[in-house]
Amino acid sequence: MYRFLLTPRWWGINLFVVLAIPFCVFMGTWQLGRFEDRVQSHEQAEKAPDPSTRAAKPLDELLPVDKVTSGRPATATGTYADQFLVPGRKLDDRQGFYVLNMLRTDSGKALPVVRGWLPGSASDAKVPAAPKGEVTVTGDLQASENTHSDGVDVRGGLPGGQIGMISAATLVNLVPYDVYDAWVTLPEPEAGGTGGAMKPVPAAAPEGSGLDLKAFQNLGYTGEWFVFAAFVLFMWFRLVRREAEAERDIALGLVPQEPAPGSEDAPEDSSSPDYDAASTPVR
Repeated sequence: MYRFLLTPRWWGINLFVVLAIPFCVFMGTWQLGRFEDRVQSHEQAEKAPDPSTRAAKPLDELLPVDKVTSGRPATATGTYADQFLVPGRKLDDRQGFYVLNMLRTDSGKALPVVRGWLPGSASDAKVPAAPKGEVTVTGDLQASENTHSDGVDVRGGLPGGQIGMISAATLVNLVPYDVYDAWVTLPEPEAGGTGGAMKPVPAAAPEGSGLDLKAFQNLGYTGEWFVFAAFVLFMWFRLVRREAEAERDIALGLVPQEPAPGSEDAPEDSSSPDYDAASTPVR
């Protein structure tokens, strides 16, 4: 009854099923592994001590920024230069903007320093002036932002002196000197200066260390791949059952089997030159 499975048509169907199911299982397992990695990173981040409570180290010793060094206090010495405003940033559920200054160090590179946050619009805002002369800053280290970072504005068209993303790739096109691929946020208002009116910007958790939307997307994709594998197997069984029932009905004579072309039972073709319309009985 199941000899039809060896026909060329069913060989193609069987090959598709044999390849599709392992592929779906592999992709589902891979997505599940991604979700488990994010859960593990989240648990490790919760058990680890707050990076901001650890001893400050020179900036160069903490680069490049990774999950271990992100949030660690870093120190750098230099003089403040260009200033930029970063609009569209929320703090305590209020809309505002960051005040960012480039700290030019003795190495020739500049470190982006977020001195604080102010409420309102960045356009025509009165911003506290940065301290003059050589200063030593200690701020929580952060990796350069990307298009997936919270608050980033990738639309462009911002007024002069404003940027939508705190990134070395963005800033290097706006200043005539090299920029560190990192930035720091001051954990406290600048002592004794006009910067005291600004609120400190808390350091963000390293990307990929929390149970964010991406983690649950991985879990959702896991379910989708396994469901698709089950659907492929279900459809294969359904097709096999339908074909087997059709073969059984033909064998029992419940459904007349169509005669093969050229057999005696096959009707004559009217287009054949041997076909005689006059000899065909009229009913």
